Amino acid sequence: MPGIRAQLTLWYSMILTLSFAAFGCVAYFAMEYGIRETVRSELQQRAEGVRDIINEDAPKGRAALEDEVKEFADGLGSGGHVRVADASGVIFASSGMEPPRQPKNRVGTNRPWRQSIGGDSFLVSRQSIEAAGGSYDVSIAVATGDLNRALERGSFLLLFTAPLFLAIAAYGGYWMSRRALEPVARMTQTARNISEQNLAKRLDVPATRDELAQLAETLNQMLARLDVAFQRIARFTADASHELRTPVAVMRTSAELALRKPRTEAEYQETLLQILREADKVSQLIEELLALARADSGAAQMQMERSDLRAILGSACEKTKVLAEDKRVSLSLDPGSPVWLEAEATSIERLFLILLDNAVKYTPAGGRVQTGVFAENGFAIAEIRDEGIGISKEDMPHIFDRSFRADRARSRAIGGAGLGLAIGQWIAEAHGGEIRARSELGKGSAFEVRLPLSQE
Repeated sequence: MPGIRAQLTLWYSMILTLSFAAFGCVAYFAMEYGIRETVRSELQQRAEGVRDIINEDAPKGRAALEDEVKEFADGLGSGGHVRVADASGVIFASSGMEPPRQPKNRVGTNRPWRQSIGGDSFLVSRQSIEAAGGSYDVSIAVATGDLNRALERGSFLLLFTAPLFLAIAAYGGYWMSRRALEPVARMTQTARNISEQNLAKRLDVPATRDELAQLAETLNQMLARLDVAFQRIARFTADASHELRTPVAVMRTSAELALRKPRTEAEYQETLLQILREADKVSQLIEELLALARADSGAAQMQMERSDLRAILGSACEKTKVLAEDKRVSLSLDPGSPVWLEAEATSIERLFLILLDNAVKYTPAGGRVQTGVFAENGFAIAEIRDEGIGISKEDMPHIFDRSFRADRARSRAIGGAGLGLAIGQWIAEAHGGEIRARSELGKGSAFEVRLPLSQE
């Protein structure tokens, strides 16, 4: 497959060739038509001249008329012939001017025709003229040799100069396309040199501000998104590896210590309990990682059905009460009526469990976590408010990023891999909704889940 430059040059040459051919045909026929009209006009003028001679000299007699017509014919030279006849016969006929052989389709008309006279080409017109009280048969011939040669020279000029102009134009088109596509070549070379090690590198944007500049800007924006995504994946992988390494190391150390020497039954039980707790952490982390992987691949399918958002939030609150009681945190659901929506109840409940778990974990003993459900502007809204440690303004834009934790040291002590809010956001978006958050450091946080109401 030829390159773009060759394709552009080929198409440009083809279009130019067709344009030249069309122009040549139009120019040739226009020139021929113009020459023919000039000859017809000349024939008509000479016929009018003969009419004037007849009107003036016919009354003087046949001999006088013949002399005047002969003088008129001599004035035409070799480029014209005249033949004049009346009812009694030929008055005068130029040398070689035999009775015209008028084509059948021209009989009775003034349209001229081609005829050879003395070996030369002439255009002949035959007319019946009424003058001086009589009827005269007048034939006029005009030589077309010069006109034919002019047409031949015009055709020669068109046929032999057109290829030269086409070659020059094709070369100019190829040169212009090469210059126009030089930025593409530079962008291609730069793009080839960009790899995962230097995703921060960007393409040069031409100063022309044309389509190529828009293409370079679009590619740079794509590279920026890829760079962010690659860094996020790398950070996510590193954090996930760290989160997995810690519990696995604890389980291995606990088992090695238990096997070094005989232990009491209580000691073995304590070791197994510790291993079990770490295994639960690993299982939870793996489950969260699999959920995000399914979300990214689009493999997760939601089974929607008409559900009461208040009932779902109430179920999540019941499951979180044990954790709240252990921390001596008050957990309550504001009273209200059912709010219906189309949703997968288990996924929405998981979203609420994530938000409630975070609210209880980060709320100090004696604090409160309040929840409520209401409808507003076509949305079912669930709100979870806590009196926890809050989130700083700098961290708010990143709380839904994977593996992000505002206070890493404190978060690791509490537990979790920082994936919960990312999973919650994916669940909300899969239902056509969103999660909004507001927080003030030291005064608590509020998370608002907005989902479309059921249309029924």
